[in-house]
Amino acid sequence: MKATTTRPGLDALVTGISAIVARGRDRRHTAYAVADLLRDRLPGLDLLTPAEREGSPDGYASHILHAREEFTILAVVWRPGQDTVIHDHVSWCAFGVISGIEHETLYRDMGDHLVEIGRADNRPGEVSGFAPPGDIHKVRNTSGETGVSLHVYGANVLRLGSSVRRVYDLPVR
Repeated sequence: MKATTTRPGLDALVTGISAIVARGRDRRHTAYAVADLLRDRLPGLDLLTPAEREGSPDGYASHILHAREEFTILAVVWRPGQDTVIHDHVSWCAFGVISGIEHETLYRDMGDHLVEIGRADNRPGEVSGFAPPGDIHKVRNTSGETGVSLHVYGANVLRLGSSVRRVYDLPVR
């Protein structure tokens, strides 16, 4: 898939992320550098069409905006109350919240159970990055509006089918 000029701000992100990835730094430094880029260039809601911004009543919706072997840019649309399962990722990730509130709960795998190790409310304009290991989390839109966030993963999600490496069904203690 190629980036298109019909998505405001996408070409600049693709160019910037390509340059960061080409540096060949470790996963954590790459995630943080891409997060810094998103802080400076986080697009607005016009990145998505009105139909894409509606989301789905069946669960959060992901829209792949650009994919290549080195990275994927996708937009996630969350209606109020929609959430993910507890999961981790195949690669580093950077994300920025465009609208809504993404409430994130972080966990540590203790072998036979999970332990909650933190919570964060990610609000519009806020950006973060992370890299495995230590990226076990669950995300929920806790706002009363449809949320939109932009995610960049250090893998070809179009080819893989998902950014999720594992889903955790261990008890939380």
